[in-house]
Amino acid sequence: MALKTISTFLSPLSLPNHHNFSNFNTKSRNIYRKPTLVCCKSTQSQTQNRFPLSETQLLSSEPDGTGAAAPTRGDRFLERQHADEAAKLVIKEIKKSKKKKKKVLKVNTAVASCYGCGAPLQTSELDAPGYVDTDTYELKKKHHQLRTVLCGRCRLLSHGQMITAVGGNGGYPGGKQFVSADELREKLSSLRHEKALIVKLREMILVIMISQEVQLTNRDYLQVDIVDFNGSFVSRVRDLTGANPIILVVTKVDLLPKGTDFNCVGDWVVEATTKKKLNVLSVHLTSSKSLVGIAGVASEIQKEKKGRDVYILGSANVGKSAFISALLKMMAQRDPAAAAAQKYKPIQSAVPGTTLGPIQIDAFLGGGKLFDTPGVHLHHRQAAVVHSEDLPVLAPQSRLRGQSFPVASKNGMAEKFNSIGLKGFSIFWGGLVRIDVLKVLPETCLTFYGPKRLQIHVVPTDEADEFYRKELGVKLTPPTGKDKADEWRGLETMQQLQIKFEDPERPASDVAISGLGWIAIEPKRKSLGISDNNFAETIKELHLAVGVPRPVEIFVRPPIPVGKAGAEWYQYRELTEKEEEVRPKWYF
Repeated sequence: MALKTISTFLSPLSLPNHHNFSNFNTKSRNIYRKPTLVCCKSTQSQTQNRFPLSETQLLSSEPDGTGAAAPTRGDRFLERQHADEAAKLVIKEIKKSKKKKKKVLKVNTAVASCYGCGAPLQTSELDAPGYVDTDTYELKKKHHQLRTVLCGRCRLLSHGQMITAVGGNGGYPGGKQFVSADELREKLSSLRHEKALIVKLREMILVIMISQEVQLTNRDYLQVDIVDFNGSFVSRVRDLTGANPIILVVTKVDLLPKGTDFNCVGDWVVEATTKKKLNVLSVHLTSSKSLVGIAGVASEIQKEKKGRDVYILGSANVGKSAFISALLKMMAQRDPAAAAAQKYKPIQSAVPGTTLGPIQIDAFLGGGKLFDTPGVHLHHRQAAVVHSEDLPVLAPQSRLRGQSFPVASKNGMAEKFNSIGLKGFSIFWGGLVRIDVLKVLPETCLTFYGPKRLQIHVVPTDEADEFYRKELGVKLTPPTGKDKADEWRGLETMQQLQIKFEDPERPASDVAISGLGWIAIEPKRKSLGISDNNFAETIKELHLAVGVPRPVEIFVRPPIPVGKAGAEWYQYRELTEKEEEVRPKWYF
């Protein structure tokens, strides 16, 4: 019975003739008491190698002996290994193909941007930001070099032309080729959801305006202009940066008057920042032109970024692109990635709104990107109301020198002013600011710090209106030219200021004009040669009326200690132990 069954199942296999089963003895036949299992195993081993049995199954069904045509245990083991390797290889290839598909989709959906301003590249609108001629675009696209393209607007800006692109700035109402300030701010709003390091910049020349508007994200570097400290301080910073820590960078300190003690200035900036209650890690006084303080910022970026992206934030025209250029130059000494990134740097220009979109810069060898961001446009700065051709006048190019009024002569006060000093006079700062002196001491002195190209004129208050109407666009510029003067809306905002003081020998305060500069108010200057203690005892308050274009803002702040005299009168505030711990450090 056993032999018949075996013959029935094995006959399709066409075994060779030399296998003679009739000679098997009884003992041999007992080996194949389960012929079905033997036949199934033999068939599977030859035809179903793709689905090998487990080792336990093989051992449980393994006969005590095998024929010459049956596979050995070693053969079955090798078959299983080959099948497993083949399956792993197939799975690996499938995963690779999925990753490749994802990458292709990401590249195809990305929009190439101009490396100079961040505007999306386009070939349809010649006058719009991001325009590139079709041949250049197709050639660069073919060779995957769109990230090396500079748009037509940036080429003109790099040659000194003043081309505004943000609606409402530079005297233009805007149009399809413009982007609005709100649109630029919206591009930055996503930063509050990112984990990044934010650097906020502020100009030092307008110190008050800069510090108050600095903002940072994750690790954000916030920039403020020391010349426009208050005016360049971005309001509602946390709307942009969230809870991210901030590194405050104060720019253009090289423009401060000669002899300035930066220990006093650093302490003054920290005091102003502390009042804003921002999460500031540290404050850095820098100059992108002379590279002063840049090494300290670069060192802190490497220390704090921890693989995260770094965003440079600040108001428009505060010097973000110039700061990035200086930062890359400093980092290039040790980081080859920063050295390579210097070839495609953001464009620098005096036009507010040069940068129109986030610009990614591969500046770190150890991971993370550096981003230049569009400037936050502040409607209350002078740059928002003057014509684009007059914008260069608002940017100081050399070290500031204060212009004081009344002017002291060898015999005391200048002959133009009588014994009561500036009272009854009006002072015009170009065509942008008017100060009426209502109540002051005879020795009260006003010192103007700002662009040298803005001329200062002093006239009796009763003649001021006629003087302004007649000389606007001629002596009082900007606006420059009678054509622009006819379109000028005038000094629509007149603000009454009451400035209190305790020590007449020290400056009482600064009056900062957003986007322009500041006026230091000294109740009593000895060099004027007038001494009347009766006035000093009775008058403890100075009254001024300041007129500016709408919507330019006026700030009254503690006086900034500049020049050699600043270190003499500046007083450091005594701090408690708790204040010492939480107070940000400043570096220069």
